[in-house]
Amino acid sequence: MSKQVKPTESELEILNILWEKGASTVREIHEVLEQNKDAGYTTTLKLMQIMHEKGLLTRDTSSKTHIYVAAVTREQAQGQMVQRMIDTMFKGSAMQLVMQALGNHKTDKDELQQIKDYLKEIEKQQKKEERD
Repeated sequence: MSKQVKPTESELEILNILWEKGASTVREIHEVLEQNKDAGYTTTLKLMQIMHEKGLLTRDTSSKTHIYVAAVTREQAQGQMVQRMIDTMFKGSAMQLVMQALGNHKTDKDELQQIKDYLKEIEKQQKKEERD
């Protein structure tokens, strides 16, 4: 995301649906939302229009039924939200975030090994960048 976009919880619900389903109409999004909560169709429509204005969604208006697509990837949104959390909640310390996450989450052996492997990969990348 080139500019700082702060999706609300409801906007994140819609983005998650679009990331899973791909291009969808308001009705298709609304049907998924209705499975978990009481949401009015016009509320979903208005929210998606706002998301389009904010740059979170793109909209194809070439046919009568508008098709919406997420304008940001899940990874872009996650990266921006984590960075914002590190900056605001952890005073810029990624280490404090990781310590908090690992301290409050039951991590199984496979997850711990993946974390170790990822840290090794980061170290390799940093050493390579130092040499270059």
